[in-house]
This record gives sequence, structure tokens and C-alpha cells, in this order.
Amino acid sequence: MPTLSDLAVRHTALDDADLEWMHSLVSDWQLLADLSFADLILWIPLKDGSGWVAIAQMRPTTGPTVYHDDIVGMIAAKGERPLLETAWNERRICREGDPDWSSGVPVREETIPVRRADHFLGVIQRSTNLSSARTPSRLELTYLQSASDLAQMVAEGRFPFSGAEPILVRSPRVGDGLLRLDRAGRVTYASPNALSAYRRLGLTADLVGAELGRTTATLCYSDEPINENLMIVASGREPRETEVESGGTVVQLRAIPLIVGGGRIGALVLIRDVTELRRRERELMTKDATIREIHHRVKNNLQTVAALLRLQARRLQLPEGREALEEAVRRVGSIAIVHETLSHTPEEQVDFDDIADRVIAMTGEVAAPETQVVPRRVGSFGVLRSEIATPLAMVLTELLQNAVQHGLAQRQGKLQVIVSRGGERLDVIVSDNGSGLPEDFDLDQTTSLGLQIVRTLVVGELSGRLAIEPRQGGGTEVSLSIPLPAA
Repeated sequence: MPTLSDLAVRHTALDDADLEWMHSLVSDWQLLADLSFADLILWIPLKDGSGWVAIAQMRPTTGPTVYHDDIVGMIAAKGERPLLETAWNERRICREGDPDWSSGVPVREETIPVRRADHFLGVIQRSTNLSSARTPSRLELTYLQSASDLAQMVAEGRFPFSGAEPILVRSPRVGDGLLRLDRAGRVTYASPNALSAYRRLGLTADLVGAELGRTTATLCYSDEPINENLMIVASGREPRETEVESGGTVVQLRAIPLIVGGGRIGALVLIRDVTELRRRERELMTKDATIREIHHRVKNNLQTVAALLRLQARRLQLPEGREALEEAVRRVGSIAIVHETLSHTPEEQVDFDDIADRVIAMTGEVAAPETQVVPRRVGSFGVLRSEIATPLAMVLTELLQNAVQHGLAQRQGKLQVIVSRGGERLDVIVSDNGSGLPEDFDLDQTTSLGLQIVRTLVVGELSGRLAIEPRQGGGTEVSLSIPLPAA
């Protein structure tokens, strides 16, 4: 299905500022649909003036829908929808006409011109399914009156709010709880859900007739300085959001000032009890901090093990034993680098480029001075999960160390780590122009502990492929191909 931007660019004459206004309207018009108990369709005139195109649609969550199929992308010829023409030509909300029975259910149609600054951009068609009509309750009457005020604000270019803070994805909805305030910030109507949220905050008196800002501040800030943002939101003076907490209950508030005819007539305040949501977020933050602390301690323990092995190596007289312990130190160090990186990230994923660069630098430091080998990386590993990063770091350590100690021993040369990453695989080539492989080299029969570790990790743990071949022009190429799990 084409997007709002696609349809607007293809069929209409809207400029960038107009299109941004339409995006702001559509991002927040669920509020109007729910208060109206009606479907909304946004129609924009075609650039050639021959009709209209529907670029957006919204169904209500508070009542039955009229349109079970999507209308977005539909073209209506000029004169085919008279109410659109009337609202557009006369620049007013059009409510004339009897219910339409063509679809088998009674539908009341209304049209609302959409204005930005001093010019009009399109028309909203508001369609209400009357099949379940009944005597409206006080809540429904308040909803409808609020919807009428919002529709007038759309027609006057006052909704959506220009320059307002972006609306959060989890902002309160109409059904979560609604308060209607007068100009002085006093509550004229409180929905049952809104009243329940304030009861959980500790309210014992009636909310209707109370000044919302002062009442909320008394409940939540008895011994602390009052949050100024709370007073602005609770009085309905500006379109903002805030949260208040009292007695373990967390309530989210969102204010929608009602400005009709050039003056503020009151406000709507949407309310949502987010206590459980915040509790779970705090639990997740605690778990994340615990995991990072575990990685930090593992890194410290590995560094302690490496230090002990290094001390032990210095005491050994046998060169073979000293070399074996030094190799163990490097292996432990490569794993410690991964855990150190994980201790700084909130997720079990790491930017492996940083780890690879540190492993490469560590290899260059331990190379003999006469070799003058400066390893370098070509390409990017990207972000990898910890279960891949840990064995891959050790594999790189072994391959680079093997190239420095054997292929490039006592000679100058180049050592590269060439990386290419596709959607499902990671391919790595460790290439050197050293002395090359022995004539009788067989990976399956090798007695090298380092290569045995590499094969076990690549093939057994990472389910990848490993190949060691002579490099064209001299030297050795080790190729790894590792499957990446789906995101």
C-alpha cells in the first residue's frame, strides 16, 4: 500500500510544509476518531483539480467501523462526493444531509476542512455508523462535544499543535481515562477510568469541580517542590505530557488545550495508569545493570588469570613452557576484550569492529621488531551477538598470531583482515604474504593447537566453514564463512 507521502507527491500539489502538517495531523487524529465514534478519511484535491484522493484513514476504537476495507489511494471524481465540495468551497464544517443507507447500515457523513495557517489543504470525511445508536450517556455526550471542539480547531488551523513536543507512542488514549476542564482548570467531567486512576493516587474527595493542578500537586508533592510541568499540564494551558507518582502508583497525563474561535475554552486531559509498565521497565533496567556488572566481573577475573599466567611464564626456564603460557595469556585476553565491551552495552550485542581492532593492535604489539608487521582491517564486521563475538575474537587472535609467528617470522610483510558481510553470512579472510604453507600441510591432520582451536570454534561452535589455502603471489589465506542468525 502506498504511503501518505507517496500519494501526496504523486497526486497532489502539497509542498513540504503542507505535507509535514498532514503527517502531524495523521499521527494524532486517533484522538478525534475515538471521541467522534467515527471513521476518518483524509481527502486532498488532485493537482489537476479533477477530483480528490484519499491519503489516510483512521478507524475508531470506541465504536463500530463503517469501512471494513481500506480507502487509502481511492480517487473520487469531482462532484462525486458533494459534502467534500461544500466543506472545501465554503471553508466550514458541513453536517447537512440524511443518513446514508447505501451500504446496508445507516451512516452519518460530515466533512471538516483542514487548514494550515491561512490556506486550506484538504477535507476530513467523518463517517459514523448509526446501527448501534442509543440514548447517549454523559460520557458519550462529553466525547462528542470534545470531538466537535477538536473538529473546529482543525478547521481553524489550531490542531495539530504547531511546534508542540512529539507525542509518545504510548501516550494515553481516550479509553484510558479522560478529564474535561474549564478555562480555570477545574474538572467539569471525569470518566470512570480517570477517576479510578486518581483514586489509586490517593484521592478520596470528588474530582468534578476540583482544580486539577492543585489537587494533583497535593496528592503527589506534599513534601517536595511542585513539578512546574505538572501545573502546566494539569491546567491544560499547553499541549504537553508528564507523569506523576504517589504511593507506588504512576499516572501519565497528556493535556490538549481546546482553543475555539480564538480563545481557550478549556482543555482535555487524557490519563493512563502506567504503574505496571514502569515497574517492568525498572525490572528490565535492573536486569540489564546486573548483566553488565557480571560481564565486568568476568573481564576482571580473566585479566587476573592472564596476570597469573604471565607471572608463571616469567618463572619458567623452559622456552617451550614459557611460550605456551604466553599463548594462553593472549587467548584469555581476547575473551576479556569481548566481556569488557559487553559490560558497556545494554544489550547482548557488540560493535565487533572495535574488538577486532584491539585484537589486531595486540597482535602488532607482540610481533618481533624485525618483522615490522602492521596488521590492518578492511571492511566492517558490524554489530554481532555475544555468542558469535566471543569465539570469533579468539579465532582472530589465533590466526593473526599464527601468521606473525610462522608466516611472517623474521621478515617484513603485510597482514590483512578482509571482512564482507551479507544479510545472512559473515565472510572473513586473514591474508599474509609470508613464507606460505608447508608442502605437506593438511588442516585435518595438523598438530598445531592454535589451528585445532580455530577449527573447533569455526566449524563446531559457529557452524561455519574454514579453508586454509596458499595466497596468489605468495603467502597464506585463511577464509571463514559464518552464518548469522536472523535479527
